[in-house]
Amino acid sequence: MRLKNKDLLGLEYLDREEINLILETAKPFKELFTRSVKKVPPLRGKTVVLLFYEPSTRTRISFELAAKRLSADVLNISASTSSVAKGESLIDTAKTLEAMKADFVVIRHSMSGAPQILARTISASIINAGDGTHEHPTQGLLDMFTIWEKKERLSGLKVAIVGDILHSRVARSNIWGLNKMGAKVYVVGPATLMPPKIEQMGVKIFYDLDEIIDELDVINILRIQIERQKENLFPSLREYNEIFGITDERLKRAKKDLLVMHPGPMNRGIEISSSVAEGSRSVITEQVTNGIAVRMAVLYLLAGGDSRGMKR
Repeated sequence: MRLKNKDLLGLEYLDREEINLILETAKPFKELFTRSVKKVPPLRGKTVVLLFYEPSTRTRISFELAAKRLSADVLNISASTSSVAKGESLIDTAKTLEAMKADFVVIRHSMSGAPQILARTISASIINAGDGTHEHPTQGLLDMFTIWEKKERLSGLKVAIVGDILHSRVARSNIWGLNKMGAKVYVVGPATLMPPKIEQMGVKIFYDLDEIIDELDVINILRIQIERQKENLFPSLREYNEIFGITDERLKRAKKDLLVMHPGPMNRGIEISSSVAEGSRSVITEQVTNGIAVRMAVLYLLAGGDSRGMKR
């Protein structure tokens, strides 16, 4: 089986079989990390361009490692040091990359829909590394892979996404993906941080985490975007921590095998305590490792690889 399209623009556009294919393909790539030589040749001779219009550490480095471990050539382009700073449009930048025969463009952009514009403009495979408040599909995939690896299933699990749902592209990708894989998804946070009509995405809304914490199999904690505190979307960071912060005290009522996740970067002491982040229920570090394997799987499959090619 192969992916149906040349691009990965969002989990909204993948079906259950395609998501499962990516997760299955990531497994042998993760096993590659245990070898002394961690490179394989599927993308030898291919060029992967990392086109980031927003700052990034984890996602950019993860994609770069994934591409290099598949033996691709990698070109990093930052908006602040490219012709974008001189006013070049996204489409003109894309056409320049196509003239240079780029095979993949991994794009992060503050505008929702920017990856779709690229996908319509050039023949290279476009991978969405986060667009505005729309989606961050590889983060959703690595989150699902982490849950699947630990719980050995996704269907039927109760997963709470906690925090700033309104502005979160990570939340949207997780919601699309988890729903398609049969999980039950709850969104939890202040009413001011809930998008209008979010329930139409197939989630249940809660404004009190303690109301459901004893039912949950997974808590995925979103970063509180402190810069938005100027918009007065909630009274104070201290009050947010008291109501929604994930602390040892709050987790006393949770299941012993609850998974605690966070896409990073974390605001310790606000959305999560240091003791929880480093505790036995946390899989935050494993999410980072799994991100490389999942992004290797995405690149491999978009290059035309299939599941048979990665079977041991």
